[in-house]
Amino acid sequence: MLSGLYLITDNNQDGKLLTKVKAALTGGAKTVQYRAKDILPDERREMAENLKNLCSEYEARLIINDLPELAHDIDADGVHLGQEDMSIIQARQILGHQKLIGVSTHSVDEALKAEAHGADYIAIGSIFPTGSKEDTSLVGLKTLSKVRKAVRIPVVAIGGITPDGAFEALEAGADAIAVISGIMADADPARAAKEYSLLFNRNNSVPNGKVLTIAGSDSSGGAGIQADIKTITLLGSYASSVLTALTAQNTLGVAETYVVNSDFVLKQIDTVLDDIGADTIKTGMLSWGGIVSRVARVIEERSLLAVVDPVMVAKGGESLLDVEAHDSVIFRLLPQSYLLTPNLPEVEVMTGIEPRTVEEMIEAGRNLQELGARNVLIKGGHLSGDATDVLLMGDTEHQLTSQRFDTINTHGTGCTLSAAIATFLAQGYPLKRAVERGKRFVSLAIEHSVQIGRGHGPVNHIQAAMLLLHEQAPID
Repeated sequence: MLSGLYLITDNNQDGKLLTKVKAALTGGAKTVQYRAKDILPDERREMAENLKNLCSEYEARLIINDLPELAHDIDADGVHLGQEDMSIIQARQILGHQKLIGVSTHSVDEALKAEAHGADYIAIGSIFPTGSKEDTSLVGLKTLSKVRKAVRIPVVAIGGITPDGAFEALEAGADAIAVISGIMADADPARAAKEYSLLFNRNNSVPNGKVLTIAGSDSSGGAGIQADIKTITLLGSYASSVLTALTAQNTLGVAETYVVNSDFVLKQIDTVLDDIGADTIKTGMLSWGGIVSRVARVIEERSLLAVVDPVMVAKGGESLLDVEAHDSVIFRLLPQSYLLTPNLPEVEVMTGIEPRTVEEMIEAGRNLQELGARNVLIKGGHLSGDATDVLLMGDTEHQLTSQRFDTINTHGTGCTLSAAIATFLAQGYPLKRAVERGKRFVSLAIEHSVQIGRGHGPVNHIQAAMLLLHEQAPID
């Protein structure tokens, strides 16, 4: 059955088409549709053959757009036809019955006609507004839902689909999501593809999604790697872990810290990823520059989707990193982050801006994006009033406000939030929804915290998980 991320190439890649397609395949693309009508026949065939070899390497399908003869000549997996192209019967005579034939449709009637004439799948669009074709008609999610109910063959949603829109299209019944510029025009097509690919985890059985946490141990169990594993597991994903430091601590404070050798940290990471793998990773306390640099290199080389909690400043204001580690976080790790989740003191350390208002939080967040962070969530817990966080996703910004609770039992909130976001991303939620759901989990954990120990106690992970999993996921 055709399903998953369906990549459509464009023709303006300046010689980088194969590189970008390979990156997208690394990120999880399952089907590649090669569009090449305006390319000279010899060049077109050579590129098609190269794409066929590349797709075979990644066990993905190659579909040729509009040209069944070319698909037949290079033994591609199929052809995709438009409404004005040759008939399905003609294409079948060229390709035979073992190859796939897809057809672009814009209505229920066209979809039913394509199915009746022998199409193996149909594409329906444009689901959202797009500038890729001036004459593209907007069909919307309602038509997608009607088509899904009308036909029995796989349905591919296409047209202006962002990750958030892809989530909606899958909810409306799409089997696959077709993306062009959302991946091909992205500076990091591997991570862009990974972002879309994770959305298809949404209906997997428990444990749904694999999350690797790279952080320090908190012997009191309230924060660090212990809080991460609790969060990931209670929310329904599989947790693996890499220890960067050991601490002797309780609710009254940290008595002593022992830093793990950076080579052994790297050995832990490679051993886990080479066998189990990870849909997302979360980083917390990384202790010193050698560890930070090694973790950043692994994220870059493996194109991992990383939620980076830059643990740089303790609640009392003292620095948790030496100068080397401080610079490594900013110049090595930050550019590799899919989502950076600093609190206000950490924002000040990284940008020199001490935000006192939401507007200043946004300004600081833009600076962090200029330093390389793909998305930024600035936590506003240090400001007075309701707890307002700022989420910057590309050019868009969102203010997310939650209730503030009068309690000292907030140990581990930062670790818990970043771990929860990484978990929800791994389970198929797009970023904004993952952040909203993560914030809701932390709010419940704070609201229902109980006094454990004589100092600043932990939040209540188990009660929050039970309550959240019985609530309806936020729709918008």
